[in-house]
Amino acid sequence: MQEILSQLSLGPAANLLAEGGFVVAILLALSLFATTLVIMKAGHLALCRAGASRRLEKSVRLWIEGRRAEAHNLIRKSRNPSQRTAAHLMAALETVQMPEATLREEIERRALDELSRLQSLMRPLEAIIQIAPLLGLFGTVLGMIEAFQTLQSAGSNADPAALAGGIWVALLTTAVGLAIAIPLAFITAFFESRIEAERHNMQQAITRLFTNRAPQSNTRRDEQATPLKEGFTPHAA
Repeated sequence: MQEILSQLSLGPAANLLAEGGFVVAILLALSLFATTLVIMKAGHLALCRAGASRRLEKSVRLWIEGRRAEAHNLIRKSRNPSQRTAAHLMAALETVQMPEATLREEIERRALDELSRLQSLMRPLEAIIQIAPLLGLFGTVLGMIEAFQTLQSAGSNADPAALAGGIWVALLTTAVGLAIAIPLAFITAFFESRIEAERHNMQQAITRLFTNRAPQSNTRRDEQATPLKEGFTPHAA
């Protein structure tokens, strides 16, 4: 009974390997690798609650209202990148005596580090989206070459049915490549939307905290607030 179930479960994969050859084998291995990356990335984003903004907004609102200890305690142990960055900035605003421009540089560096970690595993996923269709096309070209070589060898005795069979087998690799790339593109787009939402939350929180910064004794009161650099965008790891 177990052997029958095993044959049923492995049948489709075995057929693809038999018909598509080594290119399909590479694509199937690539799909397993991509599935592993998707599971890892989904778990990472879920664990750090990427894109969630309710607690961060509440903390910033408490900070603006003057309830600073409560605001900091609300997010200081969070795993969320935006909340971690905001908590670090709150602690720095309360304890560190430095010019605003210097503090902005430090917070921007920390924010970019957080976003870089959040972008981890995205580059391999994007590479698979690009490579899978190309591998499929490569397999199709090889299959078409083989089919037309067979047609040439047969000469006037060529069988159109055999030619059609060779062509659909050749197109099989392209279909497998697209079957991997298309759903992976949608999944990656969703991940990117969560990362972009997190970047937006982080920048908004930093801006609001600096806007409502209490004057420090060693800071010039006429110092103008400087905006974050244009480079404050997520970079792929």
